[in-house]
Amino acid sequence: MTDLFTTIVRSPVAKRVGVPQPTRLRRYEPGMPLCEGPVLVAGKGRFAAAIASWLGTVGVPTVAAAADASGEVGAVVLDLSAATDPAHLDDLRLLGAPAVKALKRNGRVVVIGTDPATLSEVAEVTTQRALEGVVRSIGKELRAGATANLVLAQGDAQDGVRSAVEFFLSGRSAYVDGQVVRVDETTCGDADALRPLAGKVAVVTGAARGIGAEIARVMARDGATVVAVDIPAAGDALAAVANEVKGTALQLDVTADDAGSRIVEHATSRHGAIDVVVHNAGITRDKLFVNMDEDRWSSVIDVNLRSILRMNEAILGDGGLGEGGRIVCVASIAGIAGNRGQTNYGASKAGVIGLVTALSRQLADRGITVNAVAPGFIETEMTARIPFATREIGRRMNSLQQGGHPKDVAETIAWFAQPGAAAVTGQVVRVCGQSLLGA
Repeated sequence: MTDLFTTIVRSPVAKRVGVPQPTRLRRYEPGMPLCEGPVLVAGKGRFAAAIASWLGTVGVPTVAAAADASGEVGAVVLDLSAATDPAHLDDLRLLGAPAVKALKRNGRVVVIGTDPATLSEVAEVTTQRALEGVVRSIGKELRAGATANLVLAQGDAQDGVRSAVEFFLSGRSAYVDGQVVRVDETTCGDADALRPLAGKVAVVTGAARGIGAEIARVMARDGATVVAVDIPAAGDALAAVANEVKGTALQLDVTADDAGSRIVEHATSRHGAIDVVVHNAGITRDKLFVNMDEDRWSSVIDVNLRSILRMNEAILGDGGLGEGGRIVCVASIAGIAGNRGQTNYGASKAGVIGLVTALSRQLADRGITVNAVAPGFIETEMTARIPFATREIGRRMNSLQQGGHPKDVAETIAWFAQPGAAAVTGQVVRVCGQSLLGA
């Protein structure tokens, strides 16, 4: 969508007079290198050596200190998973500060820690919990499109840590900043680097336009066969998306009692299985709480939340999503921080986050992961209709100082769907450029 402010400041006149230019984020395209420049890998934890070795196998040079790099570094990976005392946090400063000073445009900072929930000693819990404050603060200090994120390991989660580090280093995470991902010890399967979803069947609801259409495109790009789902009124647009991604279209209202069973029947009869379900369909019906009527309230709750619960009954039943399947929901920062005039929408998206937490525990023994993305300000037709001043403020109220693209949301969803993300469940990742709203 057109960003008037960015258009103005990128104009030839603005450049000539020295107006600061918004950084063009480095977004993933097939075949591009994992990151630009060497990666500094340091720390005394249990993952640093394996990460450095893996980076070498994918052709990314590594250094152990900023002084070892001939120039700028593309990324910094600091392993603090063995830190047990607050005094150990100084390693972050000693190892990380010189490297962050040498960070290139669109650089990455990834810190690896141990999930405090798995620890019992007070000093250890204190130390590892402190990493979240450090990383979120670094993210707000970085400039030129650089990001900082935290990976917390449960046990010796080598596969999960590697997958999360790969995601955060890559252009897939361009608009993901200041986030925390917890990974368990699940062994993750290997996949084609360019087509990690090859052979998978992915159902995407709300796929006719906007974020949903981009999810379908990214899933197809990564090798999945896509079942694009949307309401009959969007039939033409839905068919166009399905044809574009060489998938199939299914017209239905997700609030219908038989929506879940129809999805299962279509996917299994046409494509043989269901491997991934993306619950993206959603609506807004904004009004101040004191003026909220029953129709606005119930329609948003029904589409955005209750429909997921109903569809999951069939999707998780016999003949539906099998072992190793993936469910990814689209929440919102409105469900975390709230938003004026969106009590109904905020309730529905907070409910989605609760669903992810509860359902991920129920399905753990089936090897099915359940995660969510929570988009912030994403450039869509809907945000383009926001009043000018409010829209421009919304775009700038994050560490990256710009709006995200639908592709940014789709990339995070596609990562959750990958075999390498089998160790990630019950997580909510905000795709918001580290919005100043919410946690």
